[in-house]
Amino acid sequence: MNPNNIPGSLTIIVCLGAKKLCKNLPRLIHAVQREGKSVLWISNPMHRNTFKTETGYKICDLSAIYDLCAFFDIHNEMGSHPSGVHLEMTSEDVTECIGGLSGVMKDTLKDQYHTFCDPHLNGEQALELAFLIAERMRQHTGLPPLE
Repeated sequence: MNPNNIPGSLTIIVCLGAKKLCKNLPRLIHAVQREGKSVLWISNPMHRNTFKTETGYKICDLSAIYDLCAFFDIHNEMGSHPSGVHLEMTSEDVTECIGGLSGVMKDTLKDQYHTFCDPHLNGEQALELAFLIAERMRQHTGLPPLE
């Protein structure tokens, strides 16, 4: 794949989950760097961070997704460049992911749980993560925090 090492032609989507990210991502980055390959690194924190509640809802906890900060930190430490984040979201006011400023908790899941597959962030949760990522990027580049 990508025998001429054309930048932007090969994308690695990282779906390790919060528990395995810090252990395994540095090894992946090191292997790519050792081979001199140009890749785009994308984090997909929605996958591998889901679990079923005792009532049977498949959900994602925003505290696990917040570990995507480690995705950025590891890249910064290794001199690599994080290229993007894939988030599953909807504009509807769903209650499929718990945590965050929106106040969705396990006992409110039933209010607006619509998915038949993977849980989605609601608009407020997606914006919260977008601002979290923006703050991380601003810190890394030396820009002042947003107010």
